[in-house]
Amino acid sequence: MNALTYWFLLALCFATEVWGIAIGVRDLTLAGALAGCGVIAVHRLLLRADAYEEFAGAGEDR
Repeated sequence: MNALTYWFLLALCFATEVWGIAIGVRDLTLAGALAGCGVIAVHRLLLRADAYEEFAGAGEDR
């Protein structure tokens, strides 16, 4: 996931939270918050997978 996609998805989740607060729908606010946590979790998993591939690739060259 590139940085532009990451920040766009986080901004979309934040906008969903704010919209839920503005119209008074708590479920929408919670859905935006959970989606934001999901975006962060997936981003961290992808970063960890990339780091693992680089680490595993360095061991194969020896």
